[in-house]
Amino acid sequence: MGWLSAVAIFFIIWWVTLFAVLPIGVRSQAEAGQVEPGTEAGAPVAPRIGFKLLLTTAIAIAVFAVFYFLTVVMGWSVDDLPRIVPDYSSRD
Repeated sequence: MGWLSAVAIFFIIWWVTLFAVLPIGVRSQAEAGQVEPGTEAGAPVAPRIGFKLLLTTAIAIAVFAVFYFLTVVMGWSVDDLPRIVPDYSSRD
């Protein structure tokens, strides 16, 4: 795996992880009873973006490490995954 491919795969893992982490612990202004005039009631009170970016990075590094180990160190590829191939030989 070249370094450019590794960066691209890490980038994809990071973004998918970010979208999974973003909703964790979010409370809307309406839920907190602190609706500011001129804002949407569904806007978050304290999104804690910095913490979520660090958490996303940590999780993405762990997932990428597993991916790297399986593909580069162990030599696994998509061809090693089991497939269910339909049997079309008995067609009428």
